[in-house]
Amino acid sequence: MNAQEILEKQRKHLWPNQLLYYTDPLPLERGEGLYVWDVEGNRYLDFFAGILTTSVGHNNPRVNQRIHEQVDKLLHTSTLYPHANQVLLGERLAEITPGELNTFYFGTSGTDADETAVMLARVHTGHQEVIALRHGYSGKSPMAMALTGQAPWRMGGDTVVGIKHAINPYCYRCPLKMTYPECGVACAEDVEDVIRTTTSGRIAAFLAEPIQGVGGFITPPPEYFARVQEIVHRYGGLLIIDEVQTGFGRTGEYWFAIQRSGVVPDVMTMAKGIANGLPLSATATTPEIAQSMVGAGLTISTFGGNPVSTAAALGTLEAMHEEAHPQHVAEVGAHLRAGLERLQEKYPLIGDVRGYGLMQGVEMVTDRESKEPAVKQVGALFEITKQAGLLIGKGGLYGNTLRIAPPLTATKEHVEEALEKLDYAFAQVQEMSF
Repeated sequence: MNAQEILEKQRKHLWPNQLLYYTDPLPLERGEGLYVWDVEGNRYLDFFAGILTTSVGHNNPRVNQRIHEQVDKLLHTSTLYPHANQVLLGERLAEITPGELNTFYFGTSGTDADETAVMLARVHTGHQEVIALRHGYSGKSPMAMALTGQAPWRMGGDTVVGIKHAINPYCYRCPLKMTYPECGVACAEDVEDVIRTTTSGRIAAFLAEPIQGVGGFITPPPEYFARVQEIVHRYGGLLIIDEVQTGFGRTGEYWFAIQRSGVVPDVMTMAKGIANGLPLSATATTPEIAQSMVGAGLTISTFGGNPVSTAAALGTLEAMHEEAHPQHVAEVGAHLRAGLERLQEKYPLIGDVRGYGLMQGVEMVTDRESKEPAVKQVGALFEITKQAGLLIGKGGLYGNTLRIAPPLTATKEHVEEALEKLDYAFAQVQEMSF
């Protein structure tokens, strides 16, 4: 089918609330490495990686080989039956997860993993209330939307009780009107204030992303999570860290972003990049905490730990070790960050550049003093980058932050190509009237 036929069937048969990028949505047909092609044969450099999911590039040979081998053996079992891929994946993950987070429950999505983490925390602590962060995002189930701290992503209203939101460490737009580091990371102290004033004082957990993904790659100060962990433990809760977007070396140097803070969480969730595009998630915790689930009730997962998805994850980890190690991501990410900061010096539209490794956010503003979100300018820039053959993401509560996150196999040459296209797009948008 051509693009028009696909879009006509999309409008006719798929729900109309599915978010599609671009004025003329872009039906993709195939991919190879860092590039994808649409159904009309146009090529694009992919610097969003299917929302940070195609972690080791499109059609990665290691991943595909694992998938092909498994497809010819067994497609599905459910968690009622042990499978070699599941236990091998658990073993491989335990080699890279921090501390004693070496036991796993497999699911199908980040939403699934966060739901499982909250359930675990409630069972283990015997408490019910959970603290999350404003601007955060946890998925699209009722529980996940209640955890989410952005109105546009909370369809149906707040239908889950016992979830409270603390202010987030958004230094560029500090909700306390303070400046880091003179602020003393006062935003962390708000977590305790929320516990003391809006809960029973006995919480099950605090859940947050090390870098807020959908929130616009909001990056907290390095000491933030250490302070929060002390507060959370003091009030009887578990620290749940959502590594759905940040995990597997995405931020460079470490396998998981929370390690940059020197913190070992009690529970950690992961998905997206774990299997290079196949549906899979994992909730990691310690053997002691996992033991709490024994006798608490029955649980199965029909599709969690699927043999094909776990095969893909094993291939993905192999590719990461060989082609996209966290040190590689750190090196290429530093090159990307330096280039983005040069663009910031050149274009007043860029108010802030933030993130780590190959997870870089560019917040666009109409004026650096007022920090008025440049929403229309982002829309214009998106159309231009598409025409130039570059795919990027966007996000943030105000819709004015570019999310730049290519597959982890990106090279400095790929970065240079992306920066050239971004430079061209910013130059065009800077001259427009809005």
